Amino acid sequence: MFLAVSIVCDDYFLPSLEIISECLGLSQDVAGATFMAAGSSAPELVTAFLGVFVTKGDIGVSTILGSAVYNLLGICAACGLFSSVVSRLSCWPLFRDCLAYTVSVVAVLAMISDNRIYWYESASLLFIYGCYILVLCFDIKVNQYIMKKFSPCCTCFAKAMEENTEQQPLVGWREESGPLICQQSRKDSGIFQDELDYSQLSTSLHGLDEISKDHPSVFTMPEADMKRILWVLSLPIITLLYLTIPDCRRQFWRNWFMVTFLFSAAWISAMTYVLVWMITIAGETLGVPESIMGLTLLAAGTSVPDTVASVLVAQKGNGDMAMSNIVGSNVFDMLCLGIPWFIKTAFINTSGPIEVNSSGLTYTAISLICSVVFIFLAVHLNGWKIDKKLGAICLVLYLVFTVVSILYELGIIGNNPTRVCGN
Repeated sequence: MFLAVSIVCDDYFLPSLEIISECLGLSQDVAGATFMAAGSSAPELVTAFLGVFVTKGDIGVSTILGSAVYNLLGICAACGLFSSVVSRLSCWPLFRDCLAYTVSVVAVLAMISDNRIYWYESASLLFIYGCYILVLCFDIKVNQYIMKKFSPCCTCFAKAMEENTEQQPLVGWREESGPLICQQSRKDSGIFQDELDYSQLSTSLHGLDEISKDHPSVFTMPEADMKRILWVLSLPIITLLYLTIPDCRRQFWRNWFMVTFLFSAAWISAMTYVLVWMITIAGETLGVPESIMGLTLLAAGTSVPDTVASVLVAQKGNGDMAMSNIVGSNVFDMLCLGIPWFIKTAFINTSGPIEVNSSGLTYTAISLICSVVFIFLAVHLNGWKIDKKLGAICLVLYLVFTVVSILYELGIIGNNPTRVCGN
């Protein structure tokens, strides 16, 4: 299932995102925080609907809150350790997404603190996400205002102002050659741009049509021996995806990019469901406590699409897109809880609120807020770039958080009962 998710992300999901970004004139970080985050977070949205309408429990809340720390520290560690290039980061996108994530965390935790969710509370989550999308729509103007306002007192903003003159193509992950350190541009940020911005963006994307026309078939056998072995082993997966998802990299299916995006997101959700199912069975068989499974393997399992997509774009030097996907996915995960909550409280069960469980809320709140602060400080102290050093730092921080969380759940720290999967 992990191999299947990597194939659908690399061959279908990311190419469709590339064309969507071109059509809307999105910069790397805005594309990563919107379409990429929503598509790779489809499993969490499905889990939230299952928790509200099927199991009628708090599985959606526990899954999203439980995997939030991994999404930040674990995926960032994977991007740094598994990427062969050093990607430069822009200050504003990370600050914007971290601020939005902090607001969303505070909003969700405040709503579930009394174990009840009312319709106006769920509607406020959707309103917050709408405001976030609105900021992204006018991202270039907001970015320029913030840069001018705070550049005299903040060195990272001043440095970003100097780098604004440099421009980078949006489809950098399709380029086979390039500098070791990729510079990011904020010139093409935002949806609403003038004609000059569109002409610059189309110039930077002039090779996209050639790539689509000349792109080889998915059944073309690689030349390297190890890649051939992997290709043969994954041939059933490749065939199944080829028959069910239009390949928008080919000129014939190019205009079907939205169908490719939706179908690939659906396949990602289905594959993640099976992956988490197998992990749960393994944990029950080995007698692993449920809390430890949720904090480690299940958290990583539900975040496989985010991990694969972020690592793939980081390997091509698109650091802003990778980081915006990491933080933007968490924003989407938190605020997408409002969708099933609002549907149930406003249209289905209008007589009363939804009952949720908020046990361990204090520790969860501290963990989520600290993870945001740590990731921002780590990137700042590392010189605003993603490299193996940052990956090692995030990995150590994630291991520390995981160990402390396990000790807390096992009752060694605090006083919590231990439950085993299946009991």
